Amino acid sequence: MLSMVTVVLPVFAIILAGFGARKVGVLGPHASLDLNRYVSYLALPALLFDVMAGADWGNLDLMEFVAIFALSSTVIYGVTVVLCLFARNNLSDASVDGLGAAYSNTGYMGIPLCLLVLGTDSLPAVTLAAVATTVVLFAIAIVLVEAGRQTQPRGVAIVLTVGGSLIRNPLIIAPLLGGIWAAAGLPMPMALDSFLDLLGASAAPCALVSLGLFFADSSKESTGRIWSKAALLSTGKLLVHPALTWVLAMFFGLPPFLAGIAVLLSALPTGTGPFMLAELYGRETVTTSSAVMLSTLVSLVTITFLLYWGGYAELEIATR
Repeated sequence: MLSMVTVVLPVFAIILAGFGARKVGVLGPHASLDLNRYVSYLALPALLFDVMAGADWGNLDLMEFVAIFALSSTVIYGVTVVLCLFARNNLSDASVDGLGAAYSNTGYMGIPLCLLVLGTDSLPAVTLAAVATTVVLFAIAIVLVEAGRQTQPRGVAIVLTVGGSLIRNPLIIAPLLGGIWAAAGLPMPMALDSFLDLLGASAAPCALVSLGLFFADSSKESTGRIWSKAALLSTGKLLVHPALTWVLAMFFGLPPFLAGIAVLLSALPTGTGPFMLAELYGRETVTTSSAVMLSTLVSLVTITFLLYWGGYAELEIATR
């Protein structure tokens, strides 16, 4: 157990460093936005492109992995939306809440955590999971939010909104271009490889610091009712989501290494994507940010237990 805590703790320590730097004024009010843009538009796309360009696409198990991970996330999202609608939430708010229970922090926490626990062999699968999370869940959520805001159906406008948001997202475009590069069999020039390595190496620490800055700026307005709702969303995210993924992985016979990645990614806390969508559309930003914060704090315990009881040390050894 102590060894697993040692693996997980540095990830949360970097988040705490960003939180503390903002609270004591070392970093200003715009630091979170600027660092987040750096990660989203430079560092993380470079890492994703590099991973995808060097991936072995002859492994069909990756496609099954993506299907299982996307299916479990979509089911959790759909069930949460339905339950919120029964609780008399409107469709737009229910859509954002659904993301709070299903949107794993695959980019900011999944990549650094899987690198630490399972090594570089896990990165192609993690990258595909991050793309699936962004493409599938964001597309569905945007459609439902837009539908909830319209008094009259505007199918073309909704399609254009979804398509435009996906086309402009570098976290989708970069791995897509990397996959095309790999499919074309193009060699990687040494200078480009070094550039991608240097830029991509900064993605994980900067992303985690940015997450800490985000928490420091969004921890002031939460009430008891909001924390209760955030606790329900966090329970779905940290317990129900990985349990469903495990059942699907066992049912479809996913190889142990990929099954372990899928369950670990499903057990991650809520990512910042739901907050960004809530802020964009003026929905429940305080509830969403509280769910992100609470699920991240509680995941220090839940992920540690998952790594200990899930046999991840044996999975890492098997890949050497």
